[in-house]
Amino acid sequence: MPVAHRASAVPVLVIALLFGLAHMLTNGQYGFHRDEWQFLSDTRYLDWGYVPYPPLTVALEYLGLKMFGLSLVGLRLFSVLAQVLVILTSGLMARDLGGGRRAQAFAAIAVGLSPLPMFQATEFQYSSFDLLWWVLIAWCVIRLMRDEEPRWWVAIGILAGLGLQTKYSMAFELAGVLAGVLFTDARRYVTSRWFWAGGAVALLIFAPNLVWLVRHDFVSYHFLQGIHARDLGLGRADGFLRDQFLLNANLFAAPVWLAGLFACFKDRRYRVLGWMYVVPLLLFMLAQGRFYYVAGSYPMLLAMGSVVGECWLRTLRPAWRTGIPTLIVAGVFAVGIYAALRIVPIASSGPLRDFALQNNADLREEIGWDELVAQVAAIRDTLPAERQANLAIAVGNYGEYGAIALLGQRYRLPTPITTINSGWLRGYPQAPPTTLIVLGNSLERANELLTDCRVAGHATNALGVVNEETRDHPDILVCGPAREPWSELWRHGPDFG
Repeated sequence: MPVAHRASAVPVLVIALLFGLAHMLTNGQYGFHRDEWQFLSDTRYLDWGYVPYPPLTVALEYLGLKMFGLSLVGLRLFSVLAQVLVILTSGLMARDLGGGRRAQAFAAIAVGLSPLPMFQATEFQYSSFDLLWWVLIAWCVIRLMRDEEPRWWVAIGILAGLGLQTKYSMAFELAGVLAGVLFTDARRYVTSRWFWAGGAVALLIFAPNLVWLVRHDFVSYHFLQGIHARDLGLGRADGFLRDQFLLNANLFAAPVWLAGLFACFKDRRYRVLGWMYVVPLLLFMLAQGRFYYVAGSYPMLLAMGSVVGECWLRTLRPAWRTGIPTLIVAGVFAVGIYAALRIVPIASSGPLRDFALQNNADLREEIGWDELVAQVAAIRDTLPAERQANLAIAVGNYGEYGAIALLGQRYRLPTPITTINSGWLRGYPQAPPTTLIVLGNSLERANELLTDCRVAGHATNALGVVNEETRDHPDILVCGPAREPWSELWRHGPDFG
């Protein structure tokens, strides 16, 4: 590998900040995604764990609520900052691997214009921060190998602990790191006290959630089992290898990251990086995971590939040295712009909005929540006073739960009840409600559990967008008391969604 360039990081920082600014200017469109409503509702019950995930993302969302209130742009700021750091770190990895300014800039731009990292900045998701920890760990490994400085293991341990407090799939990257250590010359670090100190730090940071898991019978493990079975049934694990090229990284940059992967295994110093990609990829492929679980591996491969490409270009004639980079950069921008039109909420009206909503199911899940809550409040107001006096709202998914819990405050709606995910842990009313407004269930299913159910309204939105609410369970029901004690209903939970 070439000697590391000590060029200023300012150009890469500018590139990262420009991407961040673009997301800040567009993230205020539409509304919150149903997944974001789950994080928002969980901020009302701070704990060391939740049924679907560890606590760090909820803690960040709680901080965001305190700082910005219920603001789309404000609450998504943390996701934008995470992407800015991912882009910046991608350029810094290229620099630390010996790349000049062109390699650094290309790595940063290619990551910023890749579909999956781009998406992670448009919503507040735990996967946004999971991506960040994967990339930062890769950077620390590069610095460890470049400088032969074992104290980097402590930084890796801190990031691993934060990653485990964000998303349990961090364990797969750590498996890649461990494999890289054992299968390469890096095994010499196994006898270093810094290696074991890093492991101890990671365990210490993760310990509070581990205790929570033990106290709750590892409910998150059962959740992951249930969600995995659901995803397989819906075909969400299909196209795993295809989407490594189409979505996890910019398609036109595929030759670059493939060259980077080859170079990692060829270079004895950085061979551990190759194992950090291959091992999680194979494990997720065998487990039939979803494509984006390994998205955090591609920035390091793009960084290495950018350095290799820069070196290769120096061996070519001047015309080729100009023409090939121009073609590749133009292709990366073309793919990135097309991805942005599908992924980023650029416009609030007109053909660009219609194109995005037609091609992006996640954007469609941001539509109609205010109208749904207003409709529930209107149905409540039509009920006689005696029925309103002991009223509960039962919901069938976490999007409905979060929207009513937060937006419903302006209508003085009660906190909803649900058996879905962490809602099950919060229990049911001690005084059994005599009237329930029910969302997220069919009339037939509601009548199995409750009495005297009728359709009182429908989930709609002004844009006429078809999403989960309007397609799968559009009816809003009014029902009488439960057919059996609520304790009996809760005995069968939790339900996972």
